[in-house]
Amino acid sequence: MDANILPLPAPAAEKREHFIPVRKADLIRLLADEESLSELERSQFLDLCRMLEATFHFEYHDELEKLKDAYAAFDPDRDTVVNDQLRAYSNDGDVATLFQHMVTLLERANFRHLDQEEIEDALNDTTDWGVRLDVDFDVFERLEVYSRGEVTTTRTCRNFRTLFKKREVEVPIYQRLVIIFRLKDHQRLAANSNLDAVTLKIFKNIPRVDLEMLFPGTKVCMTLLDRAKILLPTISGVVVTVGKIVNNAVGMLASGMSGVLAFLGLVGGTVGYGVKSFFGYLRAKDKYQLNLTKNLYYQNLDNNAGVLFRLLDEVEEQEFREAILAYEILRREAPSGGWTQDELDRRVESFLLEQAGVDIDFEVDDALAKLKRLGLTLETPTGRYLAIQLPEALVRLDKAWDSFFEFPAEDSESAAA
Repeated sequence: MDANILPLPAPAAEKREHFIPVRKADLIRLLADEESLSELERSQFLDLCRMLEATFHFEYHDELEKLKDAYAAFDPDRDTVVNDQLRAYSNDGDVATLFQHMVTLLERANFRHLDQEEIEDALNDTTDWGVRLDVDFDVFERLEVYSRGEVTTTRTCRNFRTLFKKREVEVPIYQRLVIIFRLKDHQRLAANSNLDAVTLKIFKNIPRVDLEMLFPGTKVCMTLLDRAKILLPTISGVVVTVGKIVNNAVGMLASGMSGVLAFLGLVGGTVGYGVKSFFGYLRAKDKYQLNLTKNLYYQNLDNNAGVLFRLLDEVEEQEFREAILAYEILRREAPSGGWTQDELDRRVESFLLEQAGVDIDFEVDDALAKLKRLGLTLETPTGRYLAIQLPEALVRLDKAWDSFFEFPAEDSESAAA
C-alpha cells in the first residue's frame, strides 16, 4: 500500500453517508492551496475546475428542462396558460414517469428512501416536543419519503418525566427530508384539495419522532396529560355540583321562587363549567396547531418546482465534488503504477477527514465512471487508475465542450446554398 494512503477511518456515531458536505468553492480553494503546486499547475487546475463546472452545468441544464416538462402537468403552483390551442403542444404528463424521475434525482443527490415500516416506526415513537398527530395513509394515492443526514442532536426537555426540570436529551433528526405525494379523495381532506397535483416538499432538521407533522390529512391527538387537565377539573366540578343539588334540591324548591332560581343557578353553573372545559380543549388544540405552524415555517426549505431546482443544483455540485476530488488526488498522489479503486477510495476519505473534518463513504466507483466518461483517467490492464495530466486534461475537456454543438459541415453548406 502507498505510504500516502491512511487506514479507513473508524465509523462515527452516525451512519457514514455518500454526501460530501463541503461547498464547491471551498473545495476548490482547499485543493488549490496545496503548497506542492507550482503557479502554472495551480492556474491549470483552476482552469480545469471552471471547465468541469461548465460541463456538468450544461449536462444538468438538459436534465432540469426534462424534469420541468415532466412536472408541469402536476404542478399545483403552475401559472402558465393552458388552453385548447396550446394543449396539443403540452406534455399531458405521466405520474409514474414523474415519480421515477424524482426517485432517480434523489438517489443521485445521495438521499435514502424511507420505507413504510421505517416511517411507521417513527410515527409510533413518543415525543416530548410539538404536536401529536394521527396519520391516515389512505389519503395518499402515492407517497415517497427520502432523507439525508441522519444524525443525533440534543434538545432541552421539561415535562412530568423530568419532574418539570430542564434536561438535555438526545434526539435523532433528519438534516434533510423530502416528501413527494399525490392525494386521493378522502374524508379527512378539505373539499377543495387538488387531487391532480403532485406535491414536492423539502425540510431541514426534522426530529424523527415528529415526522408525522409533515403529512396532510392528519388529526391532532391530545396527550393524556392535556386530557387530564381538562377532564379532571370538569368531573370534580360536576360531582361537587350534583352533590349540592341532591342535598339542597328539596329545600330549594320548597322555599319558593328564590329556591327555584338558586336551583337553576346550580344547574347553569354545571353546564357553564362543561362549556368552559370544552373551549379549554379547543384552546389547547389551537396551541398545538400554532406550534406546528411555527415549527414548519422555519423548517420548510422549498416547495414544488422549487424543489426541482434545489435538488438539481445539489446533484450538479455533488457530481463536481466527487469528480474533482478523485481526479486531483489521483493526479497528485498516486504512484507511477497508479492506484486501485479501493486505494483511491480510502485516500479521498482520509483527505476529507483530515482537511475538512467530515467522515463520509466516498462513492469512488461513481467518481471514476465520470472521469472515464470525460477522458480524465486511464485504467491499466492490472485494474489500476492513472490521472491524465493537467495540460492534456484541459485539451480533452475543451474538445468535449466543443462537441456539444457540433454540426456537420455539409449541412451548413447545403443550408447556405
